[in-house]
Amino acid sequence: MPDNVRILTGNRGKRAVNNRSGVLSPDIEIPDCPSHLLPAAKKEWKRVSVELLKIRIITQLDRAALAAYCQAYARWVDAETKLKQLGTDGLIEATPSGYKQIGVWLQISNRAVEQMHKFMSEFGMTPATRAKAEAAQVPEQHDLFPDDKPSPKRFFGSN
Repeated sequence: MPDNVRILTGNRGKRAVNNRSGVLSPDIEIPDCPSHLLPAAKKEWKRVSVELLKIRIITQLDRAALAAYCQAYARWVDAETKLKQLGTDGLIEATPSGYKQIGVWLQISNRAVEQMHKFMSEFGMTPATRAKAEAAQVPEQHDLFPDDKPSPKRFFGSN
């Protein structure tokens, strides 16, 4: 049972109340964009920070995490641009001993996507994480009479 409900109902079980409300609630605001970010990262910062502000989950504490996401995004853009220029030649490279391996630019792109995905999950920027957050906020409604089966006889009697 949530702490606020337990307090309102009188805490009959005499369990300790954690009362976490207001303990850690920093101001909702967009932090300053770090100057060391790549140009594409700064552009992504401007785009994403406004959206995060709309859903009220961005604070000054999130500056480094958002910067890391944006920088990974910029690296991904750079790698994908390079891959586009190289075409299929950028996907596979030969080692000095003649073995084939995944191309460096593809490796950079893949690693940047992994980093982006981790930060996107932290900020609720994927459909799956938003669905989890929404499910956590909406209390589950239970049927008052789970054994009660609706039947026409219930309302109209038996024929």
